[in-house]
Amino acid sequence: MTANVESSVSGLTPEIGQLLENLVEAAKSCFGDDLASVILYGSGAEGRLRITSDLNLLFVLRKFEQGRVDAFREPLRVARVAGKASAMFVLEAELPAAAEAFAVKFDDIGRRRRVLYGADAIARLTIPRAAKIARLQQVVLNLSLRLRERYAAVGLREEQLAGVIAEMSGPLRAAAATLLELEGAAFSSPKEAFEKFVESTKDEKTAQVPNYITEARRTHALPPGAAGSVMFQLMVLAEALRLRAERLA
Repeated sequence: MTANVESSVSGLTPEIGQLLENLVEAAKSCFGDDLASVILYGSGAEGRLRITSDLNLLFVLRKFEQGRVDAFREPLRVARVAGKASAMFVLEAELPAAAEAFAVKFDDIGRRRRVLYGADAIARLTIPRAAKIARLQQVVLNLSLRLRERYAAVGLREEQLAGVIAEMSGPLRAAAATLLELEGAAFSSPKEAFEKFVESTKDEKTAQVPNYITEARRTHALPPGAAGSVMFQLMVLAEALRLRAERLA
């Protein structure tokens, strides 16, 4: 149901709640019977939106038809501008394959989601352990490559590096959560999973990285001179995640 969307997810502002309600109503109008469900996931589902956060939405459709999508483009554009809404469109028939191919992302959606309309399409998904391990290795390797490229490209501007750190924190936290889940460890959130992972490395140089990430996400800035070092520490942690994932295979 879309009524009182903002009250169904603690921590959302009334403005974001209204934005979600408007977008879901638009999706229902535009897609009609082709709309199976709308799911809010990530930090928005936790009620922990930050200045750097996207409002992540999964639209599960039965068909993706041009005319209906064209009608939805303007409401989505408004939501992107007003609330940094980011939409993923998955066909209902594709869900099992998508969950296996993007196991870390769907693992994270499974942990942090709120159904805004329709059925809980994620609840019935089962992701094979082998797929999680393989995808985890790919994700953290890709993160290492992206971190290196971003440092080389924007490293002269510390404020831009702080933005990169905030952006990369979500995938790193999700990867740490999938790793700890595969290892059988308990945690309450991807944020806590990442903190536990960093602590488990027993590396004094990376010990403060979770605090820097929190600051970058909250303010989009870090203390002068810190961002470059934090970027390299993130590279160290991404490599440690990859090696731990390899040991699970």
